[in-house]
Amino acid sequence: MTEFLQSTFLGAELGWFVATLALILLIALPLMLAVAMIIYVDRKVWAAMALRRGPNVVGPFGLLQSFADGLKVFLQETIIPSSANKGLFLLAPIITFTVALLAWAVIPFGDGMVLANINIGLLYILAISSLGVYGVVIAGWASNSKYPFFSAMRAAAQMISYEVSIGFILISVVLFAGTFNLSDIVLSQEGHIFGLVNAYGLNPLLFPMAVVFLIASMAETARHPFDLTEAESELVAGYQTEYSSMSFALFWLGEYANILLMCALNAILFWGGWLPPLDVDWIPWFDIPGIVWLFGKMFFFFFIFSWVMATVPRYRYDQLMRLGWKIFLPLSLLWVFLVSGYVMIDKFGLPL
Repeated sequence: MTEFLQSTFLGAELGWFVATLALILLIALPLMLAVAMIIYVDRKVWAAMALRRGPNVVGPFGLLQSFADGLKVFLQETIIPSSANKGLFLLAPIITFTVALLAWAVIPFGDGMVLANINIGLLYILAISSLGVYGVVIAGWASNSKYPFFSAMRAAAQMISYEVSIGFILISVVLFAGTFNLSDIVLSQEGHIFGLVNAYGLNPLLFPMAVVFLIASMAETARHPFDLTEAESELVAGYQTEYSSMSFALFWLGEYANILLMCALNAILFWGGWLPPLDVDWIPWFDIPGIVWLFGKMFFFFFIFSWVMATVPRYRYDQLMRLGWKIFLPLSLLWVFLVSGYVMIDKFGLPL
């Protein structure tokens, strides 16, 4: 698309700008639609777990319920507490929503289907995801209310705690793949197990890290059972307590966009991304577009997220911190040592 538009009357610079803008919209707009529909799926899964019907009135099978909720929120009045810092109060949800979209720039949806195929894509994801905490912390402080402030302090400690473990887990993947480029990480998984399985997750040395990364991704997105930032029995609604109208909706959209991002990273880093499960030619699933495989894997991980939320009780805060610092951090650090040792032996042989 970029080369075509640059060859038209738009010229090189304007053609590149228009093509890039079109590609951004091609990712952002379907993502917003996916967030709306995934909220519907979330509610349907919870309803099935609790033997209820879930959304079923607005639109066929209740498919338009998320859009009706969005319209309702849009038509509400934006209320700003009189003692709040108005500028920061309004800036916080914008930061959360914007950061949630920025991370998708380096996510490969297929072979060559990526907005920015940069060599440090994984580092970019780490940098962007670490910025997400600012929206929560600013919202908690700017509200000038005790419950949002408690939630902001919890969020800061929780995200920092689990980002450290996630960083060491990603180092293990990078050591195996030999690159920070997400597309190359996916391609390096082709035929990884006995030349048949397209996944790092079934490697005995990386399977524990795949499980830890899945759990840590729930904690990183403050998803149940790690939703201590929004614990309604303790903090009303946490950092969102004083928000209404579209300000609340931006937090809502940003949260689910981050959850989908973590589902995509689980699929890309450990389970072959857009590749089919098995690398065999006699099964015609290579005719299925890679983006379909990626979305299928993302949906599977999102189902796990919803399943856990419907069945697992919320952790206490001390349990949350102990899991992050005393279990995940030592375990992921040990695995970096084991994986690096294996890679060195595999590459150079045993020292004599």
